[in-house]
Amino acid sequence: MFEAIELGQSLSKKAFKEAEQVFRTELLMLQQQLAEANIAALILIAGVEGSGKGDVVDHLSKWFDSRGIVTHAFWDETDEEKSRPEYWRYWMGMPARGSISIMFGGWYWDPIYRHSRGKIDEAELDEASHRIKELENMLHNDGLVIIKLWFHLSKKTFRSRIKKRSEAAKHLRMKNDDEHGGVDYAPLVDAAERVIRRTDTGVSPWHLIEAEDCWFRDMSVAETIKNSLQQRFNEHRVADRRDVVPNPVVSIDESPATILDQLDMSQTLSKSNYKEQLDFWQNRLSQLAWQAYDAGHSSVIVFEGWDAAGKGGAIRRLTNAVDARLYRSISVAAPTDEELAHHYLWRFWRQIPRAGYMSLYDRSWYGRVLVERIEKFAQPYEWMRAYQEINDFEEQLVENGTAVIKFWLHITPEEQLRRFEERQQIPWKQHKLTEDDWRNRDKWDAYAQAVNEMVLRTSTGKAPWSLIPANDKYFARIEILKTVCQQLEHALKKK
Repeated sequence: MFEAIELGQSLSKKAFKEAEQVFRTELLMLQQQLAEANIAALILIAGVEGSGKGDVVDHLSKWFDSRGIVTHAFWDETDEEKSRPEYWRYWMGMPARGSISIMFGGWYWDPIYRHSRGKIDEAELDEASHRIKELENMLHNDGLVIIKLWFHLSKKTFRSRIKKRSEAAKHLRMKNDDEHGGVDYAPLVDAAERVIRRTDTGVSPWHLIEAEDCWFRDMSVAETIKNSLQQRFNEHRVADRRDVVPNPVVSIDESPATILDQLDMSQTLSKSNYKEQLDFWQNRLSQLAWQAYDAGHSSVIVFEGWDAAGKGGAIRRLTNAVDARLYRSISVAAPTDEELAHHYLWRFWRQIPRAGYMSLYDRSWYGRVLVERIEKFAQPYEWMRAYQEINDFEEQLVENGTAVIKFWLHITPEEQLRRFEERQQIPWKQHKLTEDDWRNRDKWDAYAQAVNEMVLRTSTGKAPWSLIPANDKYFARIEILKTVCQQLEHALKKK
């Protein structure tokens, strides 16, 4: 594959300087159009050592308005990054809508480097390529422009440049543009070719740049970026043709049965029995939380459910059992302007707990397939593809050693009405009741269908849903505490 671009192409410095005046203006105009159209762009810079990746990025910073562009090198993995899933560091570098991010290597460099050093086999390399392709498809569907550039040198030129750099390094304190240090040419190129072939897609194609001549290289980069951005603006964006999504679950009548109808809502627990079990399970959770901390095992606990189903009370019974230094309770509200400027999962990636810690979510990323679906804040093609996006997100958490524990708290419409009316009568509970709560009751059947499909599509072996009958708060709280303890015990034994 790479031999096809070893053509010895070159460009004179004079010709480049003349062209630079034109394409620099064009790139600035395209950057302004990105900002006006609220579109984000990501430029991935990768290639063999000595191909001039650092020089190219320096030039891009000059050609574009530096106020709208950020560069991420990913040289050294920080303690903060090591304590979270692999892709966390890349999500933190995602550009906001209207801006540009440049990534050295990005999510490509680690698997290519590790395979070139024999640390992973071809099956693992292919698995990493598949995950990358899924990620890029997801980001593209959200509107991100991804421009991937691979800089190639012939083996002869590579050896010559590495020799010169080694000699220069003896006299100058240099930072290698290969963040992992020197890599043998052949294994690196073989690994790169395998990954590139598996991730070269219509929505995020690779652009191979011959880097023998610096002027030709830089001109090729400018032309590629310009053409890619122009193509983005020229696309006919038809919402229902942006991607292929699974067919929704088809209802055969107006109010078909759901999985929630199968729950035994008559289950209760006496107050005395509740207090006894509460003390036992809270003590057990306290011990497990410290064991998880010592083992570097994090956990994410998600609470979804009907309004007034008791999510807040259940969360308090959990947090009362855990040392305050070990957990963070997150109440998910409407996204901020900063959060709206990114993919909807971005704000949740930001909040992933460090190894050994616990995060509890009152509402979560499932809002995409619940409230955003029902209230039409998300288009059908957006919430329908979200099931797979969420499954992949949670799978990455589990693979990193995070226990993902998900609860849906279910109450009957009659019990909800009783609790609403009770809140109206109690002064310190009145703030919990809003006009939206009353309005949502009129959409009960629609929400029930959305919950049914959510459970159907996202209750996986690695992150199953626990459906809790919550008409009786005592019963629900103990079931939740018990489930959390059991799943933490299982995760710790597995680790």
